[in-house]
Amino acid sequence: MSTETLRHWQFVDFGLQHLRLAEAPLPQPGPGQILVRVEAASLNYRDLLVARNQYGIVPRLPFVPASDLAGVVLATGPGVTRWRGGERVLGSYVANWVDGLAPADVVQLGYPGPGALATHVLLDQHWAVAAPARLAPAQASTLPIAGLTAWFALFEEGRLKPGQTVLVHGTGGVALFGLQLARMAGAQAVVVSGAADKRERALALGATHALARDSDWPAELRRLTGGRGVDHVLETVGGANLGRSIEAVAQGGRVSLIGVLDGMKVEASAFAAISRRVTVQGISVGHRRGLEDLVRAVDLHALQPVIASEHAFEDAPAAFERLAAGPFGKVVVRV
Repeated sequence: MSTETLRHWQFVDFGLQHLRLAEAPLPQPGPGQILVRVEAASLNYRDLLVARNQYGIVPRLPFVPASDLAGVVLATGPGVTRWRGGERVLGSYVANWVDGLAPADVVQLGYPGPGALATHVLLDQHWAVAAPARLAPAQASTLPIAGLTAWFALFEEGRLKPGQTVLVHGTGGVALFGLQLARMAGAQAVVVSGAADKRERALALGATHALARDSDWPAELRRLTGGRGVDHVLETVGGANLGRSIEAVAQGGRVSLIGVLDGMKVEASAFAAISRRVTVQGISVGHRRGLEDLVRAVDLHALQPVIASEHAFEDAPAAFERLAAGPFGKVVVRV
């Protein structure tokens, strides 16, 4: 590749079959900007929804997909004070959310912000954080969305304590980070999954129990907790599954509504939520300060993200197909 060009994947129309590799001039950072040489980009379920025009926003075609990236600061523009060049960084998904409450006009990487599935990406200097020292780029690239979503739900909002019980739905990126972070904090983690082999792998990863999705898992969870129920739920399914999660929650427990695998609408019993005094909170990833906290925790505890598969940059379409198949862990594209 010429030093004066970059390569990026872009959707020229909606649907995975319309992903194309293209070349463009290498941009130069303007005031307050950094040019990042991307080393790895991880894919998220959001990327599938955006690619299929099912996310609720309609991207302007063509667009460069993916929101998670790990890379190296290659150049800095005038006025940049956070970086000098040469630092390993991660992109912060909700780019302009630094701390506190999210701004009304959020900028998200991957659309409407710049996409990560490229050899180089221009970012505002405030849209990046230092990467963890212990992780290779492929592993580090999984943190900004999946890792931070689980972290934000359990610690920033959920105030998870040792000895509590966390219910995790599925074995995707957010779910497995939830399992690992719960165990890191001294809590128990219970996984509900439809695949027997994935349940076995979740147990090997540290889950206390792994229950079948087609079972009466709310009743089984109450039995396993002595009738009390679970303290936290990472609800990644949505739909009618929310109601079943509320049935499994302890008095004063919390359900973090994260995913929409069963559609954008949810169903639940108001009586169950009221009688159990359940907090149901939507989680939309998190802020930059939370990502910085997560990076420190990952380094301190030597947490190893679970990667289902790694793909070469030229094989990005295969990475999307792997994501669509429902992997155990994260799908990463090496750049």
